[in-house]
Amino acid sequence: LGFETAKSLALHGACVILACRNPSRGNDAVQRILGEWHKAKVEAMTLDLASLQSVQDFAEAFKSKNLRLHMLICNAAMFGAPWSLTEDGLETTFQVNHLGHFYLVQLLEDVLCRSSPARVVVVSSESHRFTEIKDSSGKLDFSLLSPSKNEYWAMLAYNRSKLCNILFSNELNRRLSPHGVTSNSVHPGNMIYSSIHRNWWVYTLLYTLARPFTKSM
Repeated sequence: LGFETAKSLALHGACVILACRNPSRGNDAVQRILGEWHKAKVEAMTLDLASLQSVQDFAEAFKSKNLRLHMLICNAAMFGAPWSLTEDGLETTFQVNHLGHFYLVQLLEDVLCRSSPARVVVVSSESHRFTEIKDSSGKLDFSLLSPSKNEYWAMLAYNRSKLCNILFSNELNRRLSPHGVTSNSVHPGNMIYSSIHRNWWVYTLLYTLARPFTKSM
C-alpha cells in the first residue's frame, strides 16, 4: 500500500519522500518508481517507528531540507506479531502502528501549518470496531495500550492501535483544521492483499486462500 501510494503521487508530479525502516528496500522502491518515470521527484529517508529516537532524527533531517509538507501519510503497520518491547520499553505493535506516527506528526506539526493547505492521512482499519481501550469504569486504561506479555493478544493489539489511529486523527483535525491542516483516517479495504500478514504463517495461509477474492495491484 505504501509503495503504490508513493508511486501514484510521484507519477502525478508530487515531490515524494519515502520514510522507510530498511534503507536498502527504500532505495529499491525509489529505483522502481524512477524506472516508470525518470523525471519523478522521489527519494528515501530512514525512519524506524519502533525507535522514538529514529522518529526524532527523521523529523530533524526532513526539516533541514526546508521543504513544504502538504501531505503526510501515516501508513506503516505491523499485524500478528509476537509480543516484544521496543528500545523505548513499549509494546511493539502499539508503538509502530500508533505512537510512532503520533510522535512524528507532533514533530512536524509546525511544518504542516506553515505549508497549509496541508493534510494528514492516517491509514487505520475497520477492525478498530472490535476492541475497547476503557476499563470497567469507562476511563482510559493505559495498560491496554502497551500490555504485558501475559495480557497480550496480537489481534487485539492491532485493533487497539487502529482505534488509537482514528481517535488521534479526529482530534488532530479538530485542533489543526482552523490552521489549514486537515486530518483523515482511512480504511484501505477488507482483506486487500499486502505483506502485512508476514509475521505468522496462519495469517499468510488465510491471506493466500482469500487472495482470489481480494483487490491486488
